[in-house]
Amino acid sequence: MSDPKFIEPEQLERWFQRLDQLLFHYRAFWQLQPFHCCEMAWRDSHPQLCELLDALTDEEILELETDHIALINLLSPWLEDAKALAELAELPALEARELTLPPRTDYGIPGRKWQQILAFAGTVPQSQKPLLEWCAGKGHLGRVFALADQRSITSLEWQQSLCKDGEELAKRAHVDMQFVHCDAFSPQAAGYIASDNHAVALHACGDLHTSLMRHWSLQQGGRISVSPCCYHKLQGEAYQPMSISAQQGQLRLNKSDLKLPLQETVTAGAGVQRHRQTELLWRMAFDEWQRDVRGVDEYLPVPNVRKSLLTESFTEFVRWAAECKQLPVPTTLEEDRWLALGQQRLENVKRMELVMHLFRRPLELWLVLDRALYLQEQGARVALGEFCEKHLTPRNIFIHAERI
Repeated sequence: MSDPKFIEPEQLERWFQRLDQLLFHYRAFWQLQPFHCCEMAWRDSHPQLCELLDALTDEEILELETDHIALINLLSPWLEDAKALAELAELPALEARELTLPPRTDYGIPGRKWQQILAFAGTVPQSQKPLLEWCAGKGHLGRVFALADQRSITSLEWQQSLCKDGEELAKRAHVDMQFVHCDAFSPQAAGYIASDNHAVALHACGDLHTSLMRHWSLQQGGRISVSPCCYHKLQGEAYQPMSISAQQGQLRLNKSDLKLPLQETVTAGAGVQRHRQTELLWRMAFDEWQRDVRGVDEYLPVPNVRKSLLTESFTEFVRWAAECKQLPVPTTLEEDRWLALGQQRLENVKRMELVMHLFRRPLELWLVLDRALYLQEQGARVALGEFCEKHLTPRNIFIHAERI
């Protein structure tokens, strides 16, 4: 993005307002937790929709998960603005310049992550301004900028061990990088932002990237380029809108809502998918069992499970989960009964999530536009787009702002 195409302020505001209106109007279809529901959430309000969903085969569900147009057409009788929502969630694909780098610059970086770094770095407008790499890890991104553009790099990272690893990699690459061991939330971190430097953050989670934006605003930073990630990683439970527009909007979000955009992932290997399906089935079956044992008809969350347990029996899983939740640990279990009930719950979840998929990207755009409007309110021009294809990462949104 050598020449950023900044969005007109009024256009950004109209875009957000329309998304806010539609997401609020259809919130009954996405602002819920399907794992908590014993039945499809719309069984009473939209029985014909549920009949349609019940009739879908697993193969049809898989096809609809990857064919967004077919999903829109299927659900439009109940969601007449589905196409409009999809259009509001569209972003331009940004052009990335080719970077000239020495051989083996990708040393120690997984292939997909390396491709993401190249795409992001190539999309950042070329400049000789000093660069601040936020939540730098081992400084892989900063090292690319140092090698490609001979820029002065400051890499801020709170884990001392990663700073040390980054320093070693910088020496190996013969580049001059300053690693700063610092908490991104601290006032000290803000001191590294300046009007003559360019702050960048690739996939800094939740409050980590919003803290950069707030620091950037207070310090009157010059340029900032961010790719948001993990919106749900907040210090509080409720989402606090950044912009005045979002604060005055209709939508109110909690941490659970913010997980919806993250359900779009790059396809995992067959083994990982099998373990995931087993875990989901067992969790649903356990939930049926615990409702019966406790005599309380409500969902009971269970901690993360060690993967080795998924190679054992469902009975062992229930014993582990019962111990975690301080329930009576069963000596024997009617596995077939509870697994059948769990399977029915899982079928309902799949179908509810299929409907919710229509709202993943629109909700992510609502969050991104909240950030863009905040930067605009702080006196910046803002550009938005996608820095890579979704097969590299669905978290491919690029926010760029420059002080006017």
